[in-house]
Amino acid sequence: MKPIFGRGPSLQLRLFLAVVISIAAIVADSRFNVFEHVRVYLGSLVSPLQYLANAPGTMLDSMSDQVQTRADLIEQTKQQEKQLFTLRTRLLQMEHLEHENQRLRELLGSPVQKESRKMVAELISVDSDPFSHQILINKGALDGVYNGQPVINDQGVIGQVLHVGSTTSRVLLITDSSHGLPVRVLRNDLRAIATGSGELDKLELRNLPRNTDIQVGDLLVTSGLGGRFPEGYPVATVTRSDYVEGKPFAQVEAKPLVPLDRLRYMLLLWTDKRPELHDDEAQAPSASTAVSGATSTAEKKP
Repeated sequence: MKPIFGRGPSLQLRLFLAVVISIAAIVADSRFNVFEHVRVYLGSLVSPLQYLANAPGTMLDSMSDQVQTRADLIEQTKQQEKQLFTLRTRLLQMEHLEHENQRLRELLGSPVQKESRKMVAELISVDSDPFSHQILINKGALDGVYNGQPVINDQGVIGQVLHVGSTTSRVLLITDSSHGLPVRVLRNDLRAIATGSGELDKLELRNLPRNTDIQVGDLLVTSGLGGRFPEGYPVATVTRSDYVEGKPFAQVEAKPLVPLDRLRYMLLLWTDKRPELHDDEAQAPSASTAVSGATSTAEKKP
């Protein structure tokens, strides 16, 4: 008697076909970005669920902010007034220095650096993968965000945009092991590449000769090479600089200036090489909620 349902391919053959198709899809996406548009659409579909999952934490934060005594609020206001007074005096000096810098650049025939557009973004979630340092923010393609866009805060460089959805974006932090950031030592203009170590509080400066003039405490800033990050943004301070016998290069480590495990607000920068899609700029939050916290080559390792 002939069976009603014929037997299909064996389980081993199905597994083999699934593995082959998966590998082909991974290679095609990593080399040719075949599924870039699909990823954007899927991110747009998932973003409401991400906002919904983040809602309880947001509600708890707002409730804890409201439960404060009057004395605490008065003390906080006094501290903010003192901080505002100090920042205003520094701003007066900064305006003078900007005009002086502009005149010197004109005398030297060097192009004047223009003020870049900025937009405030807020953290939604943190990637749960311990081997991937990525975060999700609440700005996307509808706000003009683009892949590779630099992300900073009031303390220094955070990372760059890795994937863009319609209303959210994924940011790759500078400490991710696949991230490289061209920097220079502020003291002597020595150039290097700050590579992510996979730890939130450590960067590595690799392939530096053992006689390199770099000292513990040196400040590293973006070098501007590559055109992705503007020049001069602080990145990290050197915490180790020594030579281990038997190794060809010096062992140099640095600590990011931004506490990457305590992010909340951050700034998206628009460089001169990218067109501005919106005319109005977002205003920065008040002092009580100030943002916490290369030319990035941030390439995925094959």
